[in-house]
Amino acid sequence: MVTKKRILVVDDEQINLEFFEVMLSKLGFDVRKAENGQEALESIRRLRPDLVILDNIMPKLSGWEVTRILKTSPEYSEFADTPIIMFSALDDVKDKVEGLELGADDYITKPFNFAEVLARIRAVLRSHELLRQIENREKRIALGDATVAEMSSAIAETEKALGLIAEATGIDEARALAAEAARALEALARRIDPLATESSGLRRESQDISTMRRKPRTEAR
Repeated sequence: MVTKKRILVVDDEQINLEFFEVMLSKLGFDVRKAENGQEALESIRRLRPDLVILDNIMPKLSGWEVTRILKTSPEYSEFADTPIIMFSALDDVKDKVEGLELGADDYITKPFNFAEVLARIRAVLRSHELLRQIENREKRIALGDATVAEMSSAIAETEKALGLIAEATGIDEARALAAEAARALEALARRIDPLATESSGLRRESQDISTMRRKPRTEAR
């Protein structure tokens, strides 16, 4: 089941927070709010949003500073891939370039048109979903390679054990070698189980992403 996309809206103007909360909630998004840059960082750590809509001019920490910390600080390394759409009343090309170079995914100048903002939100979310799917496939390829290697190793060990059994001169020696072969197969099962569990998780994640991509654009889920 695909869950709602969680969007964190960060702005020191309450009217903007309320506007985005009402509009995006109606479209099915899970909307959370923060009123300054410091609160934004704390909320990102706690909520793990799928997208941050970030005003640039704010008290305590500006949008630029929040983006820089999120994208470069070791303390926030696990959140560095969080997509950011930055808002600003500054329409200078230099300001836009700086925001994008810091790691923002998009830069929108106030005043804005909500239909355009919504289209950009969906575009950024789709882009990150596709990146996740690519990473998912790469992990599955690596997982498949690891499984093949484990299987090849176990087969070689088992063939060796069976060859020794065939050459055994007595029943006791044959039994000992058979027990050794059984242990090798048990060891293989133990190595394969976590790989199978990981593969199942990756498959579910891939299915969730594919389902989300097939949903009509009028839906946010």
